[in-house]
Amino acid sequence: MKTQCDILRTQVLVIGGGVTGAGIMRDLALRGMHCVLVEKRDVNAGASGGNHGLLHSGARYVLSDPMAAAECREEGELLKRLAPQCIEDTGGLFVAMPGDDESYAADFPGLCAKAGIAAKPIAPAEALTLEPALSSEIVAAFHVPDASIDPFRLSLEMIAHARELTGCNLLRGMRVTNFEIFDGRIVRAHCLEAKTGRKLIIEPEQVVNVAGAWSGKVAALAGAHIPVLYSSGTLLVTSERIARRVINRLRPPADGDILVPGGTVSILGTTSVRIADPDLCRPSAAEVDLNIEQGARMIPALRSIRYIRAYSGVRPLLMANTGAGDDRAQSRGFALFNHEAEGLTNFLTVTGGKLTTFRLMAEKAADLVARRLGVGAPCLTRSVPLPEIGGCEWTGPGRSPRAWLARKEEDGPLLCECEMVSARTVDELTKDCHVDAEGLGISALGVRSRIGKGSCQGAFCGLRVTAHLYDTGKCTSRRGLLSMRDFFANRFKGQRPILWGAQMRQYELAEALHCGLISLEMLPSHKPDEVR
Repeated sequence: MKTQCDILRTQVLVIGGGVTGAGIMRDLALRGMHCVLVEKRDVNAGASGGNHGLLHSGARYVLSDPMAAAECREEGELLKRLAPQCIEDTGGLFVAMPGDDESYAADFPGLCAKAGIAAKPIAPAEALTLEPALSSEIVAAFHVPDASIDPFRLSLEMIAHARELTGCNLLRGMRVTNFEIFDGRIVRAHCLEAKTGRKLIIEPEQVVNVAGAWSGKVAALAGAHIPVLYSSGTLLVTSERIARRVINRLRPPADGDILVPGGTVSILGTTSVRIADPDLCRPSAAEVDLNIEQGARMIPALRSIRYIRAYSGVRPLLMANTGAGDDRAQSRGFALFNHEAEGLTNFLTVTGGKLTTFRLMAEKAADLVARRLGVGAPCLTRSVPLPEIGGCEWTGPGRSPRAWLARKEEDGPLLCECEMVSARTVDELTKDCHVDAEGLGISALGVRSRIGKGSCQGAFCGLRVTAHLYDTGKCTSRRGLLSMRDFFANRFKGQRPILWGAQMRQYELAEALHCGLISLEMLPSHKPDEVR
C-alpha cells in the first residue's frame, strides 16, 4: 500500500473497530482466515469505549430482558476464565433505597435464579461494612458476580493475537465510502483515509458490518436496511475510587444507578437519551447533574467528590418499536442479518448486544462467514485463552509508582505523572502497537495507554509526550502539533460539562499553558495532503 490508490485483497473485510469487530477478527484468525479490519477513527471509538467498563452478571436485565441476562451471565463466566488480565473480579451489590419498588426487590432473587445468576441477600448492615461509602438508609442488598473489564486492553490484545495468527490488518482512521456490487456480491470496498486523503480499494470475499451505532449507515452503502435506534448515555469519572465493588441500584434500570470501579477511579452513570444521529453524541451538563442527583442517593460522597471527566457512548439498540418510550425497554440482545433477502450473498451485519456478550456475537458472525467460505474449522474462542500481548498492558489505571521507581533508569523520565507513563512506554507503544505518531498522533497513544486520562486531563503530559515524539524523530512535520491540538480539543469536550470547583481551576491552568503560553489555538489548519 505505497501508492495513492492501492488494492488490498483479503478473505474477510470487517468494518468497525470495537470489541465485537476485534472479537470477529480474532475468531476468524483462530479458524485460519485472513481479514482486514477498517475503523474510521481508532480502536473502541464508539460504544466499546464509551461504556462503564462493566462485565455484567446479567442481574440488571433479569426483569426487562431475561434472555440477555442469561447471555451476560454465561459470557461473563467465560471471559473471567479466558481473559483474566482484562478483568477485575470485584463482585457487585444491588442496593434498595427507601421509596424504591418493594415488589421489584422481592422478585429480584427469583428472577436471578431463573437466569442462573447467583444473587445472595445480605443485611444492610453487612453491605455497609463491605462498602462504607453506601448510604446508611439502604433497606435491602444483594451480592452478585459483577466485575469490571478493561475494553481497550481487551480489543488491543484480540487484534494483536489475530495479527500473530494469520497476519490480519488493522486500518485506523479509514472509512468505507462506497461498495461496488456485482451479481449480488460486494466485489470492492472503496476506503478513504481522512487525515491524508489516501484512497484504498479492498477486494474481499466476505464483508462483515459491525459498526455499532453506525451499522445502519454502512448497510445503506450496500442498499440494505438495519432497524437501529440511537440511545446516548453520559457517564462521569471520579478523581478517586469510591468503592471496591460495582454498586447497582435495586430497581428497574434508570439514570445514575451504577457505580463501577476502574483501577484508581470510579465511573458513574448512565443516562439514556434518544438522538437522531450517532455523530451527535456528547455529554451534557444536564445529564451530569442527573447522574449525580440520582447516584448520590445511594452513595452520598458523589455530591462532593471531584469529577475529572464526562463522556458519552451510543447504544446501538434494535428497534422493537418506534414509540417515544424509554429506550431501556428496548432489547439488549443482538441480531445477525445475513442480507440474503436483499440479494446480497457476501454481506452480513451483527449489531445490538452488550460489551459482555461480544464474544458470542463474534462467534455467530464468524460461523456464518466460515460456512459461506467453506471453512470447516470450529469456533475456538470458548476454549482458547486470550494471550497477554506485550504493549497492550498500559491501558489500565493505577500502575504502581513503585514499579517505575524500581526501573526508572531503564524507563527514563515520566511523561505522564498522573498515570505513571514513562518515555520508554511511549517508545514501546509506537513500535509494538504500530502507532503512527505523526498520523493519528498522541490520541492513538491515549487509546493504548493512560496518557491524558488522569487528573490534569492531558494539560502537562500532552506537551511532554509530543515533545518526546519530536525529540526522538517520530514526529518531523507540523502534523504532530495538529494532532496535539486535536488531542486537547477532545479532552476539553469531556471536561466542559463538569467545570466547577477543583476541575475548573485545573482547566484554567491548562488554558493558560496551551493558549496563553504556546498560542496553540493560533496554529493554522492543514489540508488533508499537507505534510509540512
